[in-house]
Amino acid sequence: MGIEVYRDSWGIPHIRAADHRELAYAQGQNAAFDRGWQLEVERHRAAGSSAAFLGEAARDWDVFARRVRLDDTARRCFRRLAEEDRETAGWVSSYVDGVNAGLAEGAARAPEFAATRLAPGRWSPWTPLAVWLSTHILFAGFPAKLWRRMVDARLGAGAVEVFATDGPGTAGSNGWLVAGERTADGGTLIAGDPHRFIENPGVYQQIHLACPEYDVVGFAVPGVPGLPHFGHTGGVAWAITNAMADYQDLFVERLRRRAGRIEALGPDGWQPATGHTETVEVAGAAAHEVEVVETGRGPVVAEVPGSAADGEWEALSLAYPPRVYGELGFPALPALLRARAVADVDAALDGWVEPVNVVLAADTAGGLLHRVAGTVPVRDEANLRGPVPAWEAAYAWRGRHAPMPSVPVTGGIAVMANERGPAAPFGAEFAPPYRAERIRELLSCGGPWRAGDMAAVHTDTLNASARPLLDLLAGLDGLGPAAAELRDRVLRWDLRMAADSADALAYARLRSAVVRALAAHPALAPLADPPPYPALLQPWLCLDTRIGFALGSLLTTGRLPEIDRPALVRAAAEETAAQLAAAAPDAPVTWGEAHRLAPWQALPAGAGGPGGSDDPGEPWPGPGLAGDHDCVLATAGVPGVTDLCARGPAARYVWDVARREESRWVVPFGACGVPGAPHHRDQLTLWQRGELIPVVTDWQALKESHGDR
Repeated sequence: MGIEVYRDSWGIPHIRAADHRELAYAQGQNAAFDRGWQLEVERHRAAGSSAAFLGEAARDWDVFARRVRLDDTARRCFRRLAEEDRETAGWVSSYVDGVNAGLAEGAARAPEFAATRLAPGRWSPWTPLAVWLSTHILFAGFPAKLWRRMVDARLGAGAVEVFATDGPGTAGSNGWLVAGERTADGGTLIAGDPHRFIENPGVYQQIHLACPEYDVVGFAVPGVPGLPHFGHTGGVAWAITNAMADYQDLFVERLRRRAGRIEALGPDGWQPATGHTETVEVAGAAAHEVEVVETGRGPVVAEVPGSAADGEWEALSLAYPPRVYGELGFPALPALLRARAVADVDAALDGWVEPVNVVLAADTAGGLLHRVAGTVPVRDEANLRGPVPAWEAAYAWRGRHAPMPSVPVTGGIAVMANERGPAAPFGAEFAPPYRAERIRELLSCGGPWRAGDMAAVHTDTLNASARPLLDLLAGLDGLGPAAAELRDRVLRWDLRMAADSADALAYARLRSAVVRALAAHPALAPLADPPPYPALLQPWLCLDTRIGFALGSLLTTGRLPEIDRPALVRAAAEETAAQLAAAAPDAPVTWGEAHRLAPWQALPAGAGGPGGSDDPGEPWPGPGLAGDHDCVLATAGVPGVTDLCARGPAARYVWDVARREESRWVVPFGACGVPGAPHHRDQLTLWQRGELIPVVTDWQALKESHGDR
């Protein structure tokens, strides 16, 4: 048969090949053709060499990638994979061969290569593993341990609990399963949306892969073979969310130099550490020298400020499972493609490593699965709360938790939304329950459900997290006329963050004023100036951001009694009313006019590239959005910092398990990563409106209606 590539009307690739390995080759070749620039950016980011063509904006990441040893860890994991599972290693290598075969043609299509004078490079067999590591190394949010340490030191033990919520930099998602007893046709539905930083091109690629062994649709991660997170084989479908598990540890290391070598203090005394210097090249600026140090715990990611004394100093090393164990769990990827039932999905994920996910799956025989998948080390509970001393044996890793929890699906509904659920024993911080509770409410009250009905859940904008602030607002009297009018207006609001809602914007303005007032309060002043850790880690240490995401807790906690919350809200209401009255004629008047999409791009508009959109006259930020951080429609700004949305649904899907042709999906931009191409951003308007497009699975219809690329 050879390789056949068809495109549906949205430009989504449908690829058939004669066998499993040839299909992996074809998937890699297609990724290079459609996403050549994206693939090369990710390869360089994993290697810590992206600043050489992206400039100083990429330097901090490259320094981190070198120090945390992403590329070396990927090599280590691939060596073990090749030793223990030659079949999977060969499958990954076939994907890489396809990427290398397609990169020249893909680069010729992408104007970013010419703009940066970047020549396409060559992928190594371990590069997909490096891309995966680079994409997920911050998923467990290990820098949050620095925040907890700072809060404990400056406000006292336990004070960090008032900030406990889904923190900056973590990635959440929604996912839900509706069993046949609650659907119109008796088949199970799985739906949801992964929440990530929105990137252009997107982190997920819609694709259809088939060979004699299987026929699967789902979302690929460009640069990685298979369909790791979301897929439908025709007999079984699966989806994931971030489990919010804590599986990475920071160790406080004591280091010293002796006879030109670095030593680290471990449980057995001073031991040699490895160290060498690497150079990060930076376009338009001087090169940056990086000392890469690794102890028996892991690579050093930051020095502890102000710790140097008597020839010794302290630093923070990072222990993360792929580095410690030399594996990523990639044998799960081809096993998922071959899955026929939930038992196959379950077995495949027993070997998964990182990131740790909550999984939902269902098959056409009525099988259901709700479990945690991934590797979580067994260690002291203190490791979850903050950095621990490397020289104390009590904090060493002592194996892995196994088996990972699995919970039954009861009442015909299962929900996963980063809340404290089946992964609770393994985490320190989880998302507030608002999204999970709202999804359960919607599913329980509606139905019988069809695939086309799920968009109403995806796009729900009820903001239950607003209630603590509104409760305080309702108790205020003696306000000035403008502030009293604002209070009454916001209290009449329906709690929906609709794009066309002026009341939602008024609430958001009031919320931001409260966040700023809390950040300026003397009780929280000790947290205003974070320690000078590397810039890449600073978002986890930003007081305004932490307050914005934990506002409900801060307004209702019994701790910090020195904060007069009614007085603070009163002052914020007066300030907000005055600002609204003095707003310029062209100021936003609805939530959607302020809450606009601001995607991350490796080469942003104005940086010498092709610009922020296909139309040079239309700069980003882009279209206005409904939703908010704690809505099911989780389009996240940072209250008190910005209304712009940088994180939100990186894809949406509905898997109709029994009738795959009834499934639906959408991505924020389009199937193609090439600016100006017809399918570069043809799904953006649909994504903005919450609409989904049909999943095409009929090969004969594809062959008759659409040609290849």
